[in-house]
Amino acid sequence: MGSTLFEKIWDQHSICDLGDGNELIYIDRIFLHERTGSIALKSLEERKVSIRNPNQVFATIDHIVDTFPGRGDKTLVPSGSDFIQSLRASVKGSKIHFFDIDDPNQGIVHVVSPEQGIALPGITYICPDSHTCSLGALGTLAWGVGSTECEHALATNTLIKKKPKLMKITLDGILPLGVTSKDIILHLISQHGADGAKGHAIEFMGSVIEDLEIESRLTLCNMAVEFGATTGIIAPDNKTISYLEGKAFSPDENDFNKARDYWSELKTDQDAIFDKTINIDCSNITPYVTWGTNPQQAIPISHSIPFVDQIKNENEKEAMIRALEYMGLEQGQSINDQKIDAAFIGSCTNSRISDLRSAAKILKDKKVANNITAICVPGSSQVKKQAEEEGLDKIFKSAGFEWRESGCSMCFFAGGESFGQNQRVISTTNRNFENRQGKSTRTHLASPMTVAASAIAGKISDAKSIGIEQ
Repeated sequence: MGSTLFEKIWDQHSICDLGDGNELIYIDRIFLHERTGSIALKSLEERKVSIRNPNQVFATIDHIVDTFPGRGDKTLVPSGSDFIQSLRASVKGSKIHFFDIDDPNQGIVHVVSPEQGIALPGITYICPDSHTCSLGALGTLAWGVGSTECEHALATNTLIKKKPKLMKITLDGILPLGVTSKDIILHLISQHGADGAKGHAIEFMGSVIEDLEIESRLTLCNMAVEFGATTGIIAPDNKTISYLEGKAFSPDENDFNKARDYWSELKTDQDAIFDKTINIDCSNITPYVTWGTNPQQAIPISHSIPFVDQIKNENEKEAMIRALEYMGLEQGQSINDQKIDAAFIGSCTNSRISDLRSAAKILKDKKVANNITAICVPGSSQVKKQAEEEGLDKIFKSAGFEWRESGCSMCFFAGGESFGQNQRVISTTNRNFENRQGKSTRTHLASPMTVAASAIAGKISDAKSIGIEQ
C-alpha cells in the first residue's frame, strides 16, 4: 500500500511513537508575530530557557500594527505597542530573522513566508495563527499552534501531535472566467459544512489545482481550517519550484538542484488510501458570497438566502435563525440586493499581488459608490511596493479606496480600528463570525473581484452583474 504526501512528510519528521496515539514530531521552521509570539518568547526568557535553533525561527509585526501611512509603534489596539516592543526586545541580539515595522520585507506572516521562501516543500512549519495551513500550497506540512505549543517548539524543535485522518479533495473541470479559488473554497464549505473536514488533513488535487497559480493555491489552503481541517496541502509541481527559485530563504544555487529533485518526488502514491474523498466539478461554480456568520452560510451571488424550513439539522436551523438576526437579513431574500457600507481588500487570504491586480482590473476607470468606505491593505511591504511599481495604487486611490501599509488590519477586531456597529462590509477575509471585524459589524466574505464590483455598485454584486466582462 502506498503513502500519501502527508504521510511521507509526517513519517520523515516523526521522532517516535509515544504509545498513546501521539507522536513526537520534529519542527523545521517556526514563524512568530507580535500578538502571541511575544508571549512565547517572554515566557522562555522568564524561565531562562534558550531557543534551540534561532536560525530556524522567523518573526514579523503584522497583527496589531496600524496600517495608516507614517505608522510607528503606536497603535489603536489597547496595549498594542507593548506587544510590538516586547517582540522587538526579545529578538534583539538573537539570531531570529526579524521583519520589523520599517523592514522592506515586513508583512502578514502567511504572505511573507512564501514570498521569502521560508515555507518550503517537505518541511514542517508552525506559527501561532490558525491560518498557517496556507503554506500547504507549497507542499509544506504547516499548521497553527497556541503560544504554549509554540514555546515548547522554540525550546525543543519538537511537538507532540496526534496524526490526523486523511481527506482527498479532487477539483476537476474548467473553472469559469471570473471564478476564483476563494469561490471554490466557499462552495466546498457551503456544500459540506464548516466541520466537514474535522479531524482530517486535506490534500487538494485535480486538474483545477494544476491550473491554479501558487497565490490562488495559497488562498485555497488558507481556508482549509474554516472547513474544520487540521491543515491543507498540495503536492509541489513545476509551478512550485519556479515560484521558489531565487527566494531569500530558499536553497541557494548550489543546493537548489538537489532540492528540486527531492521536491519533484513529493507526491501521493497512486495506491495510497484516504479516509474520506470529495470530488467536485468546478465547471459550474459561480462567484460566491457569505450571508451568515460562518463560511458555511454561503451562496452564489445570483441566489437567495435559504429558507429555514430547508435546513434539516436542528442545530443548523438555530444557527441560521441567529445568523439572520445578527446580519439583519431575512430568509428567501436576494443576496445581491443588499446594500453595503464598506468594502475591504486585505488579509492573509486575499492580499497578494495577483489579488490586487484582479481587483484593479474591476476598479480601473470606475468610482466607489457614494458613502462607501473602501480600504485596501496589501499583504506585505513587498506586495505594496510591487503594486505601486505597477501603478495599482493609483487605480485604487482614483476609484476611492484608501491605500494602506501592510498588516492584518481589519481582518479581525482586537479593540482597535473597526468598521462600526451594524455596518455591512464585503470583505476578502476568511472569517465572518459575530464581531469579527468590529462590534456588531456584519461581514460578507467574497473574492477580491467581487469586493471591488460591490464597492462600485454599492451593493453585493459580481463583476458580470455590473456589466464588466472578465
